[in-house]
Amino acid sequence: MHLLVTGGAGFIGSTFVRALLTGAYPAFAGAAVTVLDKLTYAGNPANLAAVADRPGFRLVSGDIADAALVRELLTPGSLVVNFAAETHVDRSIADAASFVHTNVTGTHVLLDAALEQGAGRFLQVSTDEVYGSIDSGSWTESSPLLPNSPYAASKTSADLLALSYFRTHGLDVTITRCSNNYGPHQHPEKLIPRFTVRLLAGRSVPLYGDGRHIRDWLHVDDHCRGIQLALERGESGAVYHIGGGTELSNRLLTRELLATCGADWSSVRHVADRKGHHRRYSLDDSKLRALGYRPRVEFAEGLRATVGWYRAHPDWWAPRAAYETPYAPAGGGHPASVHPPK
Repeated sequence: MHLLVTGGAGFIGSTFVRALLTGAYPAFAGAAVTVLDKLTYAGNPANLAAVADRPGFRLVSGDIADAALVRELLTPGSLVVNFAAETHVDRSIADAASFVHTNVTGTHVLLDAALEQGAGRFLQVSTDEVYGSIDSGSWTESSPLLPNSPYAASKTSADLLALSYFRTHGLDVTITRCSNNYGPHQHPEKLIPRFTVRLLAGRSVPLYGDGRHIRDWLHVDDHCRGIQLALERGESGAVYHIGGGTELSNRLLTRELLATCGADWSSVRHVADRKGHHRRYSLDDSKLRALGYRPRVEFAEGLRATVGWYRAHPDWWAPRAAYETPYAPAGGGHPASVHPPK
């Protein structure tokens, strides 16, 4: 068995690869794994160091939009797990071009190559942001797609392309859509690691608007277990939600991070809200639960462990904190000024 894991040096992709190659997913025991990653600011070979010497593992630096390279890496029957994506909403607001290139064109190239090479299942990793915002209740897999940001629109486009290859060509496509992820190895442009590294360094954190935007939080290990289950047992042409079961406003999440990092509310600065900022996300994941999915990581425990990981690994996050979010609000505090605590 061979898996092509695109974006496998990033936060979620590397978590999946490490788990697979260390025996966490028995159905894929002994599988050969090729990781294709462009190794942009969010991709890091160090995320795969723990499995770099495993038999059958290969890391290839390249673009999923490179058709010749993708065809070369795929063999008949290969499983494709597409994590490769530009993902940060703020960056998409400032410049959507790279999001269209990777998330739309790149997915199209992968789909064409998978069809041409006779690949097996193609699992498209997506996001709850394709649905827009929901005031009450939860989205099901048949809810309308109403993306607001360029990032969400690009992921919506990729999902629709993937489903079209199932309906038109019979390609074995499955899609997963997850809620907000957190855990070790996440780039510090995202909320939890950004706030964590700033608080550990004794700096302030910028909270968008009134802080009452609500998200469901999902530990990356649970997300990857859900992906593995959909890859192994999901239906062709189906969409599966992967939720964490912990809805929190950004304000409440900030309070949890302040307490965990030993800071107080004086470290919080309210900043102008982001354009098109969704108020609430919520996924109904009963479809995947019918296949046996359950989140295992309790949020308070997962958050403490995540903060502990960043506290213990300043050598990992300090260089990455130098990347500024292009749409950072005025007075947001340039992340380059964040240094590990002495």
